[in-house]
Amino acid sequence: MDLLPPKPDQLVSAATNVAHKLLYGGLADLRPMPRTLIDDGELREVYHYRPAARVVESGDPILLVTPLAAPALCFDLRRGCSLVEHFVTRGRRTYLVEYGQVSFRNRGLGMEHWVDEVLPAAINAVSGHAGGRPVHVIGWSLGGIFTMLTAADQPTLPIASLTVVGSPVDVRKVPLVAPMRPLLNLTEGRGGITRAYQALGGVPTPLVKWAFQLASVQKMLTKPLAVATHLDDADYLAQLEAVDRFMANMIAYPGRSFGQLYHRMIKGNALVEGSMPFDDRTIELADIKAPVLVFGGATDGIAPIKAVKAVVPLLTGSREVRFEIVPGGHLGMLTGRAARDSTWRVMDEWIEKWSSTSPAPSAKKTTAKKTTTKKAAPKKTTAKRSTAKKSPAKKAAAPESIGANPVRRYGSAGSRSLRS
Repeated sequence: MDLLPPKPDQLVSAATNVAHKLLYGGLADLRPMPRTLIDDGELREVYHYRPAARVVESGDPILLVTPLAAPALCFDLRRGCSLVEHFVTRGRRTYLVEYGQVSFRNRGLGMEHWVDEVLPAAINAVSGHAGGRPVHVIGWSLGGIFTMLTAADQPTLPIASLTVVGSPVDVRKVPLVAPMRPLLNLTEGRGGITRAYQALGGVPTPLVKWAFQLASVQKMLTKPLAVATHLDDADYLAQLEAVDRFMANMIAYPGRSFGQLYHRMIKGNALVEGSMPFDDRTIELADIKAPVLVFGGATDGIAPIKAVKAVVPLLTGSREVRFEIVPGGHLGMLTGRAARDSTWRVMDEWIEKWSSTSPAPSAKKTTAKKTTTKKAAPKKTTAKRSTAKKSPAKKAAAPESIGANPVRRYGSAGSRSLRS
């Protein structure tokens, strides 16, 4: 349905969708995938997603890592558009770590809690539950940052591969942050923002939701028109419902963790040099040994392509580094409708390549040509956790738009249209 007079079949579909929403409350199938708690601790809950009776699990396990503030719904948005469902129905052992509700009593927890305790415990629990197999760790947004810091700090963890989705490393390239950084750096120590989050014990849920909406304000303003012109598209309307539910379930930031993110990443842009200082050590991204797959979203306003791609030359110790541009914004690139034929297919191929066994028999194989992957330069011998700046290895230039790579597997018409 568009601005032109609708066709009879479009009117029928639109009327059916409106009636279904009014009578049944919505079009989206929001049933969560069934799961079982296998491990827990302070702000740590590790779940195993149970396959259907007819599906046999096989291969190395997958651990999905949520960011702070965002609910685990990001990986299980709705039936038919759920990354969890995608993996589980293909017989992959699928797990997720989430953090539960953050309260004022958690205000003293810093990023070290996730890097030192939450993720190592979750990775070991998943590996043990899967019979000692190495784990493919997939982190979205800040979850990807936590994943990389953990892998760099503890290289002996049973990690088969890392996948980093929409994780900004160079915040100077983030449009929402870049104009404010000179002003933020004028105030040292206990500025207004610092006093505010310390008094509140963190960043409360309403502010987190507002900040996420601010990054997609254009979509919010055009949403009524988009709904009106897609009334005949049940899948489109169902996706909007699922995203609305996701936004309504945002979670607060712990005070100390937010303080570290604010001072070290937003103001200090620490990760752009490939390291993150903590009280007792400095973690170097060059210490990551596992292969790393990095995704940038073509229309991501929170983590633009350049902000995400900045990590590639820093991963000099990784066995292999691969960068992919996929359709969608910050959430859409992970679990949007286009992700089913782009992001998820690349993940399937990556996991298959770095698995210790062959993929599940029910997994769908892609027949398109493989893209050229980038090998990281050999790592120079350096002292562990050194604070010295490392010279990043030069990487081959990657295409900066979807469809620019002639051998990209998911060159659909919708993806190619994003070049214009």
